[in-house]
Amino acid sequence: MIDKQLQPVEWCSFMYELEDALEHLGNLIKDIEHDPDYSDEDLRIDLGHVYAHLNRAWRRSAKAVPDGDWDWASRFPDDLEPVG
Repeated sequence: MIDKQLQPVEWCSFMYELEDALEHLGNLIKDIEHDPDYSDEDLRIDLGHVYAHLNRAWRRSAKAVPDGDWDWASRFPDDLEPVG
């Protein structure tokens, strides 16, 4: 995990991505609840946007990563089990 005191720039980038994901997820929920014409295509686009922010946050959460491990550090966590 990024150390806020030792890596302030990386910390800010990490937090920006999480806060942006939260904002877009809130907007997505409002749109779904209030727009009767909200479509599957809209959902795919909006969820993709939220996912992109979460994925960038995940990548930025890693400390210095050796070149040989960058592919691993760039992937979204694969140990999260989907629900449903």
